[in-house]
Amino acid sequence: MPSVNIRQLRDTKRLKAWLRAGKTVELRERDEVIARIVPKGAPPQPGDWPNFAALRKEILGDRVLPGADLVIGERGRY
Repeated sequence: MPSVNIRQLRDTKRLKAWLRAGKTVELRERDEVIARIVPKGAPPQPGDWPNFAALRKEILGDRVLPGADLVIGERGRY
């Protein structure tokens, strides 16, 4: 992914060429990414969802707790 720093933003020809080619450009300040410039019409990148079923199994094991019992039990903690 191409990147530019704040000072290089003055070179709009190169930036426009990257954006017209459909590339996302990283904006950096002191080697730290502070923003991403995304071309118009670029599809959003899908995120990875956690495996909720495996997490529930890890926390609760084989127990099945109805939601109401869980809420009532949590209220007593505070």
